[in-house]
Amino acid sequence: MIPPCQPQCATLRALIQPLGPRLTDPRHFLFLQGPHGPWFHQLGRQIRAAGGKVWRVGFNLGDRVFWPGAGYIAFHGTPERWPKACADIFARHGITDLVVYGDTRPIHATAIRLAQTGGVTVHVFEEGYLRPYWVTYERGGSNGHSPLMDLTVPQMQGALDRIDRELPEVPATWGDMRQHMFWGALYHGCVAMGFRAYANFRPHRALTVGQEFLLYLNRFLLMPLHRLERRLATWRIRNGGFPYHLAILQLEHDASFRNHSPFASMTEFLALVIEGFAKGAPRHHHLVFKAHPLEDGRVPLLPEIRRLARLHGVRERVHFVRGGKLARLLNDARSAVTVNSTAGQQALWRGLPLRTFGAAVYAKPEFVSSQPLEAFFAAPERPDTRAYRDYRHFLLETSQLVGGFYASRGRRALLRQVVDLMLSSTDPYQALAQGNAAPRQQLRVVR
Repeated sequence: MIPPCQPQCATLRALIQPLGPRLTDPRHFLFLQGPHGPWFHQLGRQIRAAGGKVWRVGFNLGDRVFWPGAGYIAFHGTPERWPKACADIFARHGITDLVVYGDTRPIHATAIRLAQTGGVTVHVFEEGYLRPYWVTYERGGSNGHSPLMDLTVPQMQGALDRIDRELPEVPATWGDMRQHMFWGALYHGCVAMGFRAYANFRPHRALTVGQEFLLYLNRFLLMPLHRLERRLATWRIRNGGFPYHLAILQLEHDASFRNHSPFASMTEFLALVIEGFAKGAPRHHHLVFKAHPLEDGRVPLLPEIRRLARLHGVRERVHFVRGGKLARLLNDARSAVTVNSTAGQQALWRGLPLRTFGAAVYAKPEFVSSQPLEAFFAAPERPDTRAYRDYRHFLLETSQLVGGFYASRGRRALLRQVVDLMLSSTDPYQALAQGNAAPRQQLRVVR
């Protein structure tokens, strides 16, 4: 006869329980559109391995190519039929979790509204708020819809008081811009080839699928020429011996610019910045416009910058750099101005004065200037660098995950962390506020 278990046995059973999240209840995940490339499919495979059930709705041939195998649901209807079709999918498959890349494209926004009404958990991925070494994982929304918009710096500092204050380290080398361009060109090529099968598909951007494909391909092929042009422009600026202010540009079709800024076009922002610079900056100061690394020429930035600079009499003091990395230009800049680019955080990390105009997760009064632009260029206010350091640390302990969507090593690093976060009962911000470090925090350095 086996003796009854003593109290010590119960303690032993508790100790040998798995430490990571477990799927005690059925979890049914619905994926919509993700980053270009295989990452969403790899994530779905990991969730299946954890015991979840996974489906993916595809809206074009590109979605299908990057989701081989089971769980694929093709949507061939018109955009007007999507809300009902989405609700039917939720009901038919008992969806408990919705997974999207970005929260503003119309098909995602519709699904998120339905999910929130029905108590479905919404997992949102985005490019990293602290680029280029991280990606963003949040629940409910991102950018202007992020929970960060309602959190104050003192609240973040209070959450950090519960943990070790040592900052996670930055990977020594990281970057996947070439892979981003490659997967983007391949995706849009597949979309174009499958137009007949998905005749009702409408891109969430203004250009046609064919135009998007040609832009991706053209940018990929011209990378060597653009690299040379960029290096020459950067060399002239860094060796010019003049103080300069840096204007960090964004993609006009990017969701952050379209949905969370006061400007209808990038031209409006260019006009505001050049006029403010001409009126306020000292006469020996210069202004440098830095284009987004993925700028593809759909907006004629350089001709417009030259026209506005001539109009305001500052033609010899205004410069343009096509894409590339931001660090070299920021290191010598006096200040930075942007709409709401995540790259603004690189300026804050260096202690540079920063002026923003749109809704941004980092636009906190402790470290972002609210001066009129003319006054900002004349005498910019410096940020509270201690407050920004705490803010940055809060992000690194919560929503910022080491890795990337496009390069294989970035995807591997991301997959090691993110599934545990998605299966957790609380989102990363809530977990830290409750005194629970996120499961992925054991990963500090990528080698």
